[in-house]
Amino acid sequence: MRRWLVLGLLVVGSVLLLTVTRSRSPINQPAPDFLLPDLNGQVVHLSQLKGKVVMLNVWTTWCAPCRQEMPTMETLYRRLKSTDFLMLAASQDVDGRNTVMPYLQEGGFTFPVLLDVHGEVGKKYGVTGYPETFIIDRQGNVVYHHIGYNDWSQPTVEAALRRLADQGMWVGWTDRKTAGEQTSLPQ
Repeated sequence: MRRWLVLGLLVVGSVLLLTVTRSRSPINQPAPDFLLPDLNGQVVHLSQLKGKVVMLNVWTTWCAPCRQEMPTMETLYRRLKSTDFLMLAASQDVDGRNTVMPYLQEGGFTFPVLLDVHGEVGKKYGVTGYPETFIIDRQGNVVYHHIGYNDWSQPTVEAALRRLADQGMWVGWTDRKTAGEQTSLPQ
């Protein structure tokens, strides 16, 4: 009986610890570095992008919420592409360019796409599903992590990203339409 009580307490304690850890804010955690090719074979090295605000979106072509989210990302990209803001969409499709290119052309998407056929970014960032998005400040720190679909075309989202680019401050947005959650990066 005593053994079951101890085991039960350990399980409950572990669940509570995981819950507290998952809901912790990722503010000022260094973004894990990576090197990935873009669609033209040019290698993008995240650490060389310090000085820019980066929106890193991890996605796949077969993911329905990703497909729904992509047009909103394109809208945001067109609004912010002349600023010190860079959008990177890291495709985790194992077929790489052969699968990704037709999808992007069909949708008319013009934002930069990286090919991550081995899931490097997903592993380094602890991605648990698709899509997941990370906002990285000019110093290379993750200031926001969004799990699931988001309407990135909302004016409040654009304002938050402009504030981060212009003032170096991340003040998220709140609305009742945004699904998803914010969690910490794996240690």
